[in-house]
Amino acid sequence: MEALLSLAFDNLSSFDGPKVRKGMRQVEGLLAQICLSDPSAEGTRRGSADSTGSRGGGGDGDGRQGPTPPSSPPPKDLARLSQDPAFREFFKLQEGFEWNVALRLIGTLDRLMAKGSDGQNDILILSALDLIQGLLLLHPASKSLFAREQNMNLLLDLLEPFNCPAIQSATLLTLVVALLDAPVNTRTFESLDGLLTVTSLFKSRSTTREVKLKLVEFLYCYLMPETPSIPRAGQRDSVPAMLQRSPSKLVGAFAADTNTARRKKASGGGPAVTLTTDEKQELLSRHLSSVEDLVKDLRNCAPFGGAVC
Repeated sequence: MEALLSLAFDNLSSFDGPKVRKGMRQVEGLLAQICLSDPSAEGTRRGSADSTGSRGGGGDGDGRQGPTPPSSPPPKDLARLSQDPAFREFFKLQEGFEWNVALRLIGTLDRLMAKGSDGQNDILILSALDLIQGLLLLHPASKSLFAREQNMNLLLDLLEPFNCPAIQSATLLTLVVALLDAPVNTRTFESLDGLLTVTSLFKSRSTTREVKLKLVEFLYCYLMPETPSIPRAGQRDSVPAMLQRSPSKLVGAFAADTNTARRKKASGGGPAVTLTTDEKQELLSRHLSSVEDLVKDLRNCAPFGGAVC
């Protein structure tokens, strides 16, 4: 797996568009092998079922069975994925900086943004954002990369009005994933005037309806109460054993920032690590007038489940 990642990283670090595209496809191929069921095994099972059906008289009136159209292999469920040796190896490699794919893609995204806006470059940016979303979900500890102001600023820059609506929408989804269960990232987002960036885009007349819908979804997610989520070594029956780990090295790299924030909270000398919905409503109200209605909807409808406090 290291050899495959090395080839992909070489291409992702290139300034040549086709090579970058090739690197992204190599990453996509690796993730597909890990996350999707084995098509040959699925085909064997389907073939067995088809032959059983044909023996039972299915198909046309003369007993012939029509050809089954090919379909993409189904994704593995979380319980099955966590027991997969390839996923275990991939997850372990993501714990360090050398083989962390999200870190490499952030660097690729930075270089793509420096090249300016054109059709082909925009497609590469969209692909990078999609891959980052998936990688943050597969390896939650990689979210700590967005505790860095430099990395968070990349996402905020992609929300600027000169970017196309597709990039703005994909960036908002990436932001949701990066902030989910990551209060330190959310504080970084706030400290960089992320709320001003998001609300300015929402209020702009040039913003498309689709992007505004994504912005409303983002604000709902932002207003949810926070709980710190760092993987622990303790056994929990509700979580697959693979995900019950000691904190990642990536998390440890930013532990100093987290500990500083906690000390500030304890001494009353700085922003809290976690905020309630009411506290975030107050922050958002500085930039948007209709926040109370959003919070009311959030409490009445509970779109994400659970209680809102």
